[in-house]
Amino acid sequence: MRQDQIDGGARRAVFSPVDNRARVDTVVRRLGDAIELGLLADGEQLPGESELAGQLGVSTVTLREALMALRQQGLLITRRGRGGGSFVSLPELPAEDRLRTRLRGWSTEELRDLGDHWAALSGAAARLAAQRTEPEDLIQLRRTADELTRAQGAATRCRLYGRFHVELAAAAQSARLTREQLALQGEVGALLCLVLADDSCREEVADRQRGLISAVQDGDHATAGTLAERCVREPVARLVAVRLAR
Repeated sequence: MRQDQIDGGARRAVFSPVDNRARVDTVVRRLGDAIELGLLADGEQLPGESELAGQLGVSTVTLREALMALRQQGLLITRRGRGGGSFVSLPELPAEDRLRTRLRGWSTEELRDLGDHWAALSGAAARLAAQRTEPEDLIQLRRTADELTRAQGAATRCRLYGRFHVELAAAAQSARLTREQLALQGEVGALLCLVLADDSCREEVADRQRGLISAVQDGDHATAGTLAERCVREPVARLVAVRLAR
Protein backbone atom coordinates (compact mmCIF):
# COMPACT_ATOMS: atom_id res chain seq x y z
CA MET A 1 0.00 0.00 0.00
CA ARG A 2 1.35 3.45 -0.93
CA GLN A 3 2.25 6.02 1.74
CA ASP A 4 -0.39 8.41 0.48
CA GLN A 5 -2.95 5.68 1.20
CA ILE A 6 -1.71 5.40 4.81
CA ASP A 7 -1.61 9.17 5.29
CA GLY A 8 -5.02 9.52 3.68
CA GLY A 9 -6.70 6.70 5.59
CA ALA A 10 -7.24 8.73 8.74
CA ARG A 11 -8.36 11.79 6.78
CA ARG A 12 -10.78 9.74 4.68
CA ALA A 13 -12.39 8.53 7.89
CA VAL A 14 -12.91 12.16 8.91
CA PHE A 15 -14.89 12.88 5.74
CA SER A 16 -16.78 9.58 5.43
CA PRO A 17 -20.60 9.60 5.87
CA VAL A 18 -21.86 9.94 9.45
CA ASP A 19 -24.53 7.72 10.95
CA ASN A 20 -28.23 8.55 11.00
CA ARG A 21 -28.56 9.44 14.69
CA ALA A 22 -28.20 13.00 15.98
CA ARG A 23 -26.41 14.05 12.84
CA VAL A 24 -25.55 17.62 13.89
CA ASP A 25 -23.86 16.35 17.06
CA THR A 26 -22.15 13.59 15.09
CA VAL A 27 -20.70 16.05 12.55
CA VAL A 28 -19.55 18.34 15.38
CA ARG A 29 -17.82 15.46 17.15
CA ARG A 30 -16.25 14.08 13.96
CA LEU A 31 -14.76 17.36 12.80
CA GLY A 32 -13.97 18.57 16.32
CA ASP A 33 -12.06 15.40 17.13
CA ALA A 34 -10.10 15.66 13.89
CA ILE A 35 -9.14 19.26 14.71
CA GLU A 36 -8.13 18.39 18.28
CA LEU A 37 -5.91 15.58 16.96
CA GLY A 38 -4.31 17.73 14.30
CA LEU A 39 -5.63 15.53 11.48
CA LEU A 40 -7.02 18.78 10.12
CA ALA A 41 -4.22 21.32 10.29
CA ASP A 42 -4.40 24.72 11.95
CA GLY A 43 -5.43 27.22 9.28
CA GLU A 44 -6.59 24.53 6.84
CA GLN A 45 -9.65 25.43 4.79
CA LEU A 46 -12.52 22.97 4.84
CA PRO A 47 -14.22 21.99 1.58
CA GLY A 48 -17.13 24.16 0.49
CA GLU A 49 -20.47 23.55 2.18
CA SER A 50 -22.04 21.61 -0.69
CA GLU A 51 -18.99 19.41 -1.17
CA LEU A 52 -18.51 18.77 2.55
CA ALA A 53 -22.20 18.00 3.10
CA GLY A 54 -22.01 15.49 0.26
CA GLN A 55 -18.91 13.83 1.69
CA LEU A 56 -20.51 13.49 5.12
CA GLY A 57 -23.87 12.42 3.72
CA VAL A 58 -25.85 15.19 5.45
CA SER A 59 -27.96 18.11 4.28
CA THR A 60 -26.43 21.57 3.93
CA VAL A 61 -28.78 22.74 6.72
CA THR A 62 -27.37 20.09 9.08
CA LEU A 63 -23.82 20.97 8.06
CA ARG A 64 -24.36 24.69 8.66
CA GLU A 65 -25.67 24.00 12.16
CA ALA A 66 -22.62 21.86 12.88
CA LEU A 67 -20.21 24.47 11.52
CA MET A 68 -21.89 27.13 13.65
CA ALA A 69 -21.40 24.94 16.76
CA LEU A 70 -17.74 24.44 15.87
CA ARG A 71 -17.28 28.19 15.48
CA GLN A 72 -18.85 28.72 18.90
CA GLN A 73 -16.35 26.23 20.33
CA GLY A 74 -13.49 28.18 18.75
CA LEU A 75 -12.51 25.30 16.46
CA LEU A 76 -13.39 27.07 13.22
CA ILE A 77 -13.30 30.62 11.98
CA THR A 78 -15.17 32.02 8.96
CA ARG A 79 -13.66 34.44 6.51
CA ARG A 80 -15.85 36.38 4.13
CA GLY A 81 -15.21 37.55 0.61
CA ARG A 82 -12.90 36.23 -2.04
CA GLY A 83 -10.90 33.26 -0.80
CA GLY A 84 -13.20 32.98 2.22
CA GLY A 85 -14.74 29.94 3.84
CA SER A 86 -14.40 27.89 7.03
CA PHE A 87 -10.85 27.53 8.41
CA VAL A 88 -9.51 25.33 11.21
CA SER A 89 -8.52 27.09 14.42
CA LEU A 90 -6.44 24.79 16.61
CA PRO A 91 -7.37 25.23 20.28
CA GLU A 92 -4.89 26.01 23.01
CA LEU A 93 -4.23 23.70 25.95
CA PRO A 94 -7.46 23.09 27.89
CA ALA A 95 -7.19 24.69 31.33
CA GLU A 96 -6.07 22.15 33.91
CA ASP A 97 -8.88 23.02 36.31
CA ARG A 98 -11.43 22.48 33.53
CA LEU A 99 -9.88 19.10 32.71
CA ARG A 100 -9.94 18.07 36.36
CA THR A 101 -13.59 19.10 36.60
CA ARG A 102 -14.31 16.99 33.53
CA LEU A 103 -12.38 14.07 35.03
CA ARG A 104 -14.55 14.19 38.15
CA GLY A 105 -17.50 13.37 35.90
CA TRP A 106 -15.98 9.92 35.34
CA SER A 107 -16.01 7.17 37.94
CA THR A 108 -12.92 4.98 38.20
CA GLU A 109 -15.01 2.04 36.96
CA GLU A 110 -16.03 4.00 33.86
CA LEU A 111 -12.43 5.00 33.16
CA ARG A 112 -11.22 1.41 33.50
CA ASP A 113 -14.02 0.17 31.25
CA LEU A 114 -13.20 2.78 28.64
CA GLY A 115 -9.53 1.84 28.88
CA ASP A 116 -10.41 -1.82 28.26
CA HIS A 117 -12.45 -0.87 25.19
CA TRP A 118 -9.74 1.44 23.86
CA ALA A 119 -6.98 -1.14 24.45
CA ALA A 120 -9.02 -3.79 22.63
CA LEU A 121 -9.47 -1.52 19.61
CA SER A 122 -5.81 -0.51 19.45
CA GLY A 123 -4.66 -4.09 19.97
CA ALA A 124 -6.87 -5.30 17.12
CA ALA A 125 -5.60 -2.50 14.86
CA ALA A 126 -1.97 -3.33 15.63
CA ARG A 127 -2.44 -7.03 14.90
CA LEU A 128 -4.14 -6.25 11.59
CA ALA A 129 -1.47 -3.69 10.67
CA ALA A 130 1.25 -6.30 11.30
CA GLN A 131 -0.49 -8.61 8.83
CA ARG A 132 -1.39 -6.03 6.17
CA THR A 133 1.27 -3.34 5.93
CA GLU A 134 4.66 -3.13 4.29
CA PRO A 135 7.68 -1.40 5.95
CA GLU A 136 7.31 1.68 3.76
CA ASP A 137 3.71 2.04 4.93
CA LEU A 138 4.87 2.95 8.47
CA ILE A 139 6.48 6.29 7.68
CA GLN A 140 3.64 8.36 9.13
CA LEU A 141 3.48 6.31 12.33
CA ARG A 142 7.24 6.73 12.80
CA ARG A 143 6.95 10.45 12.19
CA THR A 144 4.21 10.84 14.81
CA ALA A 145 6.13 8.72 17.34
CA ASP A 146 9.28 10.78 16.75
CA GLU A 147 7.32 14.01 17.22
CA LEU A 148 5.97 12.71 20.53
CA THR A 149 9.52 11.96 21.68
CA ARG A 150 10.43 15.63 21.19
CA ALA A 151 7.12 17.26 22.14
CA GLN A 152 7.21 19.55 25.19
CA GLY A 153 3.69 20.86 25.78
CA ALA A 154 0.99 18.61 27.26
CA ALA A 155 -1.52 19.61 24.58
CA THR A 156 0.88 18.73 21.77
CA ARG A 157 1.75 15.41 23.40
CA CYS A 158 -1.94 14.63 23.84
CA ARG A 159 -2.72 15.35 20.18
CA LEU A 160 0.21 13.25 18.98
CA TYR A 161 -0.75 10.37 21.27
CA GLY A 162 -4.30 10.34 19.93
CA ARG A 163 -3.17 10.79 16.34
CA PHE A 164 -0.87 7.78 16.64
CA HIS A 165 -3.78 5.49 17.51
CA VAL A 166 -5.92 6.85 14.69
CA GLU A 167 -3.06 6.39 12.23
CA LEU A 168 -2.46 2.87 13.54
CA ALA A 169 -6.08 2.00 12.72
CA ALA A 170 -5.66 3.58 9.28
CA ALA A 171 -2.51 1.46 8.76
CA ALA A 172 -4.67 -1.58 9.56
CA GLN A 173 -6.77 -0.55 6.55
CA SER A 174 -9.93 -0.52 8.66
CA ALA A 175 -12.23 2.46 8.18
CA ARG A 176 -14.46 1.31 11.04
CA LEU A 177 -11.58 1.01 13.52
CA THR A 178 -10.34 4.42 12.41
CA ARG A 179 -13.73 6.02 13.07
CA GLU A 180 -13.92 4.30 16.45
CA GLN A 181 -10.52 5.69 17.39
CA LEU A 182 -11.61 9.18 16.36
CA ALA A 183 -14.71 8.88 18.54
CA LEU A 184 -12.66 7.72 21.53
CA GLN A 185 -10.34 10.71 21.25
CA GLY A 186 -13.34 13.00 21.55
CA GLU A 187 -14.66 11.10 24.53
CA VAL A 188 -11.54 10.97 26.68
CA GLY A 189 -8.51 12.13 24.68
CA ALA A 190 -8.08 15.60 26.20
CA LEU A 191 -8.02 14.15 29.72
CA LEU A 192 -4.68 12.52 28.94
CA CYS A 193 -3.13 15.99 29.09
CA LEU A 194 -3.27 15.44 32.86
CA VAL A 195 -0.79 12.54 32.64
CA LEU A 196 1.18 13.17 29.44
CA ALA A 197 2.51 16.40 30.94
CA ASP A 198 4.70 14.09 33.03
CA ASP A 199 7.95 13.38 31.18
CA SER A 200 8.18 9.85 32.52
CA CYS A 201 4.74 9.00 31.11
CA ARG A 202 5.63 10.53 27.76
CA GLU A 203 8.87 8.54 27.63
CA GLU A 204 7.12 5.27 28.51
CA VAL A 205 4.54 5.82 25.78
CA ALA A 206 7.19 6.77 23.22
CA ASP A 207 9.19 3.60 24.02
CA ARG A 208 6.07 1.45 23.62
CA GLN A 209 5.24 3.12 20.31
CA ARG A 210 8.72 2.50 18.91
CA GLY A 211 8.54 -1.14 19.93
CA LEU A 212 5.05 -1.42 18.46
CA ILE A 213 6.19 -0.03 15.10
CA SER A 214 9.10 -2.50 15.01
CA ALA A 215 6.74 -5.39 15.76
CA VAL A 216 4.34 -4.29 13.02
CA GLN A 217 7.24 -4.00 10.56
CA ASP A 218 8.43 -7.51 11.50
CA GLY A 219 4.92 -8.92 11.06
CA ASP A 220 4.86 -9.97 14.72
CA HIS A 221 1.14 -9.45 15.25
CA ALA A 222 1.07 -10.92 18.76
CA THR A 223 3.75 -8.56 20.10
CA ALA A 224 2.27 -5.63 18.20
CA GLY A 225 -1.13 -6.22 19.75
CA THR A 226 0.27 -6.54 23.26
CA LEU A 227 2.32 -3.35 22.96
CA ALA A 228 -0.61 -1.42 21.51
CA GLU A 229 -2.75 -2.47 24.46
CA ARG A 230 -0.04 -1.39 26.89
CA CYS A 231 0.25 1.96 25.09
CA VAL A 232 -3.35 2.54 26.19
CA ARG A 233 -3.60 0.76 29.51
CA GLU A 234 -0.63 2.43 31.17
CA PRO A 235 -1.69 6.08 30.56
CA VAL A 236 -5.29 5.22 31.49
CA ALA A 237 -4.05 3.60 34.72
CA ARG A 238 -2.24 6.85 35.52
CA LEU A 239 -5.44 8.76 34.78
CA VAL A 240 -7.36 6.50 37.17
CA ALA A 241 -4.73 7.27 39.83
CA VAL A 242 -5.25 10.99 39.28
CA ARG A 243 -9.00 10.48 39.63
CA LEU A 244 -8.56 8.52 42.86
CA ALA A 245 -6.27 11.21 44.26
CA ARG A 246 -9.07 13.77 43.85
